[in-house]
Amino acid sequence: MNNLYIGNFNLYQLIWYFFIYAFLGWISEVVFAALKTGKFVNRGFLNGPVCPIYGFGIIIILLALDKVKDNLFVLFFASFLLTSVLEFLTGFILEKFFHKKWWDYSKEILNIKGYVCVRFSLIWAIACIFVINLVQPLIFNLVEILPEILGAIILTVFIVVFVLDFSFTVYQILQFSKNSKTLEKLERQLKKSSNKLGESVAAITLKAQEKWEKLNKKIKSSRLIKAFPSLHKKSDKSAFDNTIDDNEDNKN
Repeated sequence: MNNLYIGNFNLYQLIWYFFIYAFLGWISEVVFAALKTGKFVNRGFLNGPVCPIYGFGIIIILLALDKVKDNLFVLFFASFLLTSVLEFLTGFILEKFFHKKWWDYSKEILNIKGYVCVRFSLIWAIACIFVINLVQPLIFNLVEILPEILGAIILTVFIVVFVLDFSFTVYQILQFSKNSKTLEKLERQLKKSSNKLGESVAAITLKAQEKWEKLNKKIKSSRLIKAFPSLHKKSDKSAFDNTIDDNEDNKN
């Protein structure tokens, strides 16, 4: 795998990047859902703790934009266009294949058939700059530190489990026969492990939110705020909370 290159990356690196970013994407979805609902919600498409769309999306972005990563102006607009195309095609294909709309931006201004909108395309563009210039160097070092033989063994296990999980999930969605007891057992085990991990992530997120609310409450009651009440905006929700709500409304 180390001898087969696609762009500036070898196949070994790209497969690792796919699984790492698919997992980080799943974590982000769990965190958003926990902040919105106050509990753990497994929002992943598969039974395992991965969101493939994040993995595939980042791989395409890394391959397409690696050469312009040092020019922030070009990187931003290229990211804006590329993520818009990727999101539109993904949403269109998923709806045609599964007869279900996985997210809907119809209520957003300047949207195209609910698949993409300007506001979220801008968010994805900013996220791309963050990932390419800050996150990716860390992920690169992490993959390079791992011994090659051990890394290949782990990847083999990941690939086998992922293919089985993906195949059985699609099998179920398309409502074919469900007589494979082996796959059903694997599905239950993956779901159980995924839920356990997700519940831990959700608990940490909610605990952090609780601490932030207590800190915010202390700040509101502080002597400085009482002396200068104009420093405090009377708002029941933070901008961050509103962003989460908007994101959930668009995806539901």
